[in-house]
Amino acid sequence: MIRKVCFLLAVSISTTAFSQNRVREKLGDYLDSLYVHHNVMGSFAFTDGKNPSFLKVTGFADAAKQQKANMNTQYRIGSVSKMFTAVLIMKAVEEKKLSLNSKLSQFYPQIEKASTITIENLLQHRSGIHNLTNEKEYWTYNTTPQTENSLVAIIQQYKSDFVPGIRYEYSNSNYILLSFILEKIYHKSYADLIQQKIAGPLQLALTKVGGKIDPARNQALSYQYSNGSCQPWQETDMSVPMGAGNLISTPTELLKFITALESGKLVSKNSLVQMKGFIDNYGYGIVKVPFGEHSGYGHNGGIDQFRSVLYYFPGLKVAVSSITNQSDYDNNEISIKMIETALGKDFTMPDFKKISVAVDILKHYEGLYKTSSFPLAIKIFIEDGKLKGQADGQDAFPLEAVSENEFKFQAAGIKLKFNAEKQSMDFSQGAEHLIFKKQ
Repeated sequence: MIRKVCFLLAVSISTTAFSQNRVREKLGDYLDSLYVHHNVMGSFAFTDGKNPSFLKVTGFADAAKQQKANMNTQYRIGSVSKMFTAVLIMKAVEEKKLSLNSKLSQFYPQIEKASTITIENLLQHRSGIHNLTNEKEYWTYNTTPQTENSLVAIIQQYKSDFVPGIRYEYSNSNYILLSFILEKIYHKSYADLIQQKIAGPLQLALTKVGGKIDPARNQALSYQYSNGSCQPWQETDMSVPMGAGNLISTPTELLKFITALESGKLVSKNSLVQMKGFIDNYGYGIVKVPFGEHSGYGHNGGIDQFRSVLYYFPGLKVAVSSITNQSDYDNNEISIKMIETALGKDFTMPDFKKISVAVDILKHYEGLYKTSSFPLAIKIFIEDGKLKGQADGQDAFPLEAVSENEFKFQAAGIKLKFNAEKQSMDFSQGAEHLIFKKQ
């Protein structure tokens, strides 16, 4: 699944300046600790100038064979791919092969409201085209090779969610269509366009459209940590996400990409200004990212169990990137600590102590929870003595105890608080707070 983008939260950073070496050593220790406690494994890098100035790799590319990952290990980057697709679209506009005002009906008239949906609407997720990855049926075909015809047929079967242009709603369908449009106007494959117009000129040897994962070629598999070991996850067939999430890369090459974008090596300065025309914090394939009094841009992503981050802060001259292939942690927190480290600021090391709750108490929380304010029901259940949650049509997620009746899924920033007497569950994620009732 190509997951919906989330935003780096603004934070207040410590004013205590550490030596660059000391704080970077601490960041390395922090990432090692996350790995040792089975929270995260992956690759992490940042730059405070033109070249990567920090690099750390933890864990395995292939856990079964104990094949360690290294700085050249390729990971799936999910929705960070949207930045590349948006760059290709802007190049097409500059080459006058396309206009931001071009209508979708020029390419796919069979899609509802195509005559009023523009290329710009697709770039900004303001088209109203339904997100195909939101539907349960997505899980019936996501591991099977798809064609342009089959994917367009899936997209066109859904009714439009709203009048084009009136609001923002993230939809992977938009970028799948954009990648097919690129293929039509250039008469080349999306993979060839990535190589010829971005990876080749920037000498990104490890950035390309992915295929079936091959650890023998230093490509990482993705995992969920369960029952005391890394359990392999399914592989989405990369013909499904197309330009919404089908690229593989490394953090260091992603840093080269975003610094080249900022310096005008990929598109003109005017095109980049257009890409940064944020409405509802989303521009053309990039998200506005706040950090304290500063703001930057970039994207994050998730596909299968891979999680990716790529942010650049022009005012700070700092870029950060990470890609994980196993994570039960909030990668947003990792990004914050990486930015603080790049600025030479100290950060607080988390407490890795675990709280254990007796199964007899956990049994009081099991059940199906619903609320009229949220479209999906959430099932709470016990597996191997641990509490888990699962929303309709979604993956099950582990819940870590914060107290006897409070739990969190840190990777998604979800917090749950159970009230057994009232048969209710308080749910919070970011600014969203809901009360679910047990059925």
